[in-house]
Amino acid sequence: MNLHFEPVSPENRTKVEELQILPEQAGFIESVRECMAEADEFQEWKPVGIYDGDLLVGFAMYGYFSDSQTEGEVWLDRILIDRRYQKKGYGKAAVLALLKRLQLEYGNKQIYLSVYENNEAAVNLYQQTGFQFNGKLDTKGEKIMSFQSN
Repeated sequence: MNLHFEPVSPENRTKVEELQILPEQAGFIESVRECMAEADEFQEWKPVGIYDGDLLVGFAMYGYFSDSQTEGEVWLDRILIDRRYQKKGYGKAAVLALLKRLQLEYGNKQIYLSVYENNEAAVNLYQQTGFQFNGKLDTKGEKIMSFQSN
């Protein structure tokens, strides 16, 4: 496995937007097309394709958000592995690689994400990679998890 991330650009956007989840995962995450529309609207979002060598296997979107009331937070907001490549270890490898990337890029020790509690596969994956529930909810009612590096 040779995972790396490429920014979504005009050259790869169509292919990235064609990524799909399994039918039973519907409702847990927006489509890549919807994520890209949000990234087009808000500069803070950084959408990336997840590649194994030259093979596009997934999508992630992250960003740094701050306002006058907060010091700023790094969010790993969206991550999905295309249904053709699930159950091959890409999800865990991608989350771990993204954690390293976010820590290098932002220097923050705390990274946040949100997840529906009944999305058991995602919750298990995030817990395996060091995320823990912090008792808070996001604006959509998803439970927030945080990762604290040492």
